Amino acid sequence: MIRVAFAIVAALVCISTGRAQSSNPGANRAAGMRAGWGINDLTDDVLKLAVQMGVHDIVLYGGPGNKNVPGTSRPLNKARAGYEDYLAARCRIESFGLRLAAIEGGFVQLPKYHDVVYSGPQRDRLIAELIAEIRDMARAGVPAYGYHWMPLLVWRTRPAAIRGGAQATAFDYAEAKAATDRRSCMDLRQALHWGLMTCEALPRPGEPRYSEEDLWKNLEYWIRKVTPVAEKEGIRLGIHPDDPPVPELAGLPRIMRNQAAFRRLIEIYPSSANGIEFCQGTFSEMEGDVYSAIRYFASRGKIIYVHFRNVSAQVPKFNEEFINTGYVNMAMAMRAYRDSGYNGVFIDDHVPAVWGDSPFPGNLGGYRSRLFALGYIQALIDTVNGETRQK
Repeated sequence: MIRVAFAIVAALVCISTGRAQSSNPGANRAAGMRAGWGINDLTDDVLKLAVQMGVHDIVLYGGPGNKNVPGTSRPLNKARAGYEDYLAARCRIESFGLRLAAIEGGFVQLPKYHDVVYSGPQRDRLIAELIAEIRDMARAGVPAYGYHWMPLLVWRTRPAAIRGGAQATAFDYAEAKAATDRRSCMDLRQALHWGLMTCEALPRPGEPRYSEEDLWKNLEYWIRKVTPVAEKEGIRLGIHPDDPPVPELAGLPRIMRNQAAFRRLIEIYPSSANGIEFCQGTFSEMEGDVYSAIRYFASRGKIIYVHFRNVSAQVPKFNEEFINTGYVNMAMAMRAYRDSGYNGVFIDDHVPAVWGDSPFPGNLGGYRSRLFALGYIQALIDTVNGETRQK
């Protein structure tokens, strides 16, 4: 009862002052590498369990284009979320002694934002609207916004059976190549039962085919518009890599598919506000050395937070794995973050579907599978930090 009363008082103080009083001393400790959870619905159950399991940081799924009130399953019922909505979500997180690490979402896959991706006549109006919401996030105390530049979202083909018969998402580029336009994209989506294939975001009938450089110009236009505002307001922005990182899907180029693309991204507008939502899983799917990518971007302070998951192989064909059964040596990866000066949050992102699991209010995978990944991440952090102390 005392904790509940404290949480209520803390939330009221946070909302009235814009600041929160933490009931968990660990939440105010010095920054360092730490484990977090990605959540979309801030229920009592998941937040209480997060505290008990040693989670300190929450990445909240939402942001521009989301149809729910931030941190809830309630319909938004207005054009967009505003300052009060984001403040209420942050205050709820902090009332449990947790910290809000970032808002994570995306908007380029939505028909409303078609002109932002393809340089249509409503681009500037839509960008102004997006910037207004990002400004509200920042003023509500949201430290970072992770988003993507994937109009077609995340593609998978048929799932794979992994350890003990657990089910994991998989991708085979040969199968995905059956989609060459909007119609065949929709046909493949129906055959695969994979709803994240947003075929409606492809160029509309009568619009030209877009080259990689066309899409780069439009991304650069966005980065140059939004980054100065983010810099001024004190919020960091990070782009998630294209998953899967292949040259094109359904005839549309995937521009954020390799390490060179991210080196180009951070030079468009050099700023701490222009960074990377570093999905290690997707960087592991790319051609090239994932450990080198960690060292390159972490040493430059460009990694905002990490999706710490493992996969079986690089493109053109891979499946997701348990955190300790993929091809990436996760201990070596964790040491690369440590040695490159990264002090931030790791979330599991996706986890396999395991027997008897129950739904988790977040990304792919349930509670049991996610708790396994969380414990593994925490153990790796403790191990590599212990190595440093022993030197």
